[in-house]
Amino acid sequence: MQKYYYLIHIQFLGFRYHGWLKQPKVKTVQSMIEKTITFILGNGDFKTMGCSRTDSKVSANQFAFELFTKTEMDDNFFEELNHNLPGDIKALKIEEVDKKFSIINNPKVKEYLYLFSFGEKAHPFSAPLMHVCQDSLNIEAMKDGANLYKGIHSFKKYCTKPKPGTNFVREILECEIIQNDIFKANFFPETSFLLRIHGKGFLRYQVRLIMGQLLSLGRGEINLNDIKKSLIGDDEEPLRYIAPSSGLILNKVKFDI
Repeated sequence: MQKYYYLIHIQFLGFRYHGWLKQPKVKTVQSMIEKTITFILGNGDFKTMGCSRTDSKVSANQFAFELFTKTEMDDNFFEELNHNLPGDIKALKIEEVDKKFSIINNPKVKEYLYLFSFGEKAHPFSAPLMHVCQDSLNIEAMKDGANLYKGIHSFKKYCTKPKPGTNFVREILECEIIQNDIFKANFFPETSFLLRIHGKGFLRYQVRLIMGQLLSLGRGEINLNDIKKSLIGDDEEPLRYIAPSSGLILNKVKFDI
């Protein structure tokens, strides 16, 4: 029997989900996607695989999953998918791929954003998308610190519970702190900032651990030399401060198809 392979691009607000990956007894994006597809097809004879794990409460402006099915999708499937998905998940496009395509192994570049502000406590409506630090932050120091992560480094300290044989040497293509002019809302603080970082592969919690170091730098708890030392790879003690998940957004995923 012929099999069909589709790459489906979506976006979602992650605040009420325990990440992408399906898990027992909790609501995840994958479980909601599969529940919806089962309803549309009238059967569960398919599989899905996401382009990345996401942590609880992390959102995605662009995400993708591969759909493996014995049913050829017609033009109505995409419309039905959006019609039946909850309001915090939206399908962007669907494209057919072949069996040689692997959503895990095909080269891809991911761009993450981490939204934050500091000083006055923000409107509660900001909570799903932005971390608010009520301490004062030295943004210029944080900009200098972000620049240190660019390039090839050992991120052994920037990974939680790594699997045996994990390669900790990763390349960060871009890393910068800039003023947020991408996501706007009338309940956001008047001035907010974001960490923009992208690369070909990230370790578990790597981006949030980087953001944690930058927040510590901005508060004056560490200095630039501390960040430089953390990237040498001769210290196996993991970093302790992980920035909250709700400020993190997977902004873009680009596949080399």
